[in-house]
Amino acid sequence: MIKVTKHGIILEKTVLSFENDSVLNPGVFQEGNTLHMLYRAVRKGNYSTVGYCKLEGPLKVVQRNNTPLMIPYSEAASKGIEDPRIVKIDGVYYITYTAYNGINALGALVTTNDLKTFEREGIIVPKITFDEFKRLAECTNLVNAKYFRHVRHFEVDEGIYLWDKDVLFFPRRIGGKLAFFHRIRPGIQLVMVNSLDELTKDFWNHYFLHFNKQIVMDPIGVNHESSYIGAGAPPIETELGWLLIYHGVYDTSAGYIYSAAAALLDIDDPTIVIARLIDPLFVPEFEYELNGVVNNVVFPTGTSLFDDTLYIYYGGADKCIACASVSLKELLQELLLNKVHHE
Repeated sequence: MIKVTKHGIILEKTVLSFENDSVLNPGVFQEGNTLHMLYRAVRKGNYSTVGYCKLEGPLKVVQRNNTPLMIPYSEAASKGIEDPRIVKIDGVYYITYTAYNGINALGALVTTNDLKTFEREGIIVPKITFDEFKRLAECTNLVNAKYFRHVRHFEVDEGIYLWDKDVLFFPRRIGGKLAFFHRIRPGIQLVMVNSLDELTKDFWNHYFLHFNKQIVMDPIGVNHESSYIGAGAPPIETELGWLLIYHGVYDTSAGYIYSAAAALLDIDDPTIVIARLIDPLFVPEFEYELNGVVNNVVFPTGTSLFDDTLYIYYGGADKCIACASVSLKELLQELLLNKVHHE
């Protein structure tokens, strides 16, 4: 059993108009002892921007901006930008988020050299209808049937796309390629490209024709992730492979319950899952995780590492930002006791 220490709430909403409803789901980038935290800030009426604060050490907030760092800039995000994640690749920060327009929720990207001025890359996931996705993905007949149920689907598909969220990049190129996870329910998929220019309509058509090969993990039949899963914090490079902290969801009579989970992926080919915890890493148990805007939620989206202690930052009940920590060595040892057997 892995010992998990919960450090409680580290950031809450304020009276400022852009974050007077809730703060949650932060992206975290570590530079030595300093953490840059980009968080989802929600104003009343469920409109999200990205706020910024700085931490010294894993838990001490020393600076917090009183205006948003990022705001929506396109019709695709007219109802808000949500759940940022951040990495630095080749000296450039890659910040992904979900653009929401009231109907569609799609992964988008900005890049920056200084966290002050941003280059807008726009939506980087496919704008594909459910019917188009189903037609292409069913061709191999090897795709989990849940993919054709766990979707947002309307009678009229014009301008209404398959939801594609939880987009996050690996913190370095793999085999010379940019690599990022995305999430079409119920699993986690991987994209690898030489450059973002490759993400054309033809690319995505080919991608979905071979969709079974793009799926890194699907839910397994245990309670904590029996409904669906999604990538959480950017993968952490370790001597044993890429450590992925992700979220698992299962349905109950009281609604969905979100927990934190962990897996270990091959360092050269992240589609190969080396190990995966059978039990959740941690679950909602305290008031700030059990009751909020959405009850029963721990939603990990960022990490930092101080010596052997891995700090995991997460949204608690969609209303606040909290932190838990584990020994990285112990977590990796536990994962090796849960190796995945490949046929």
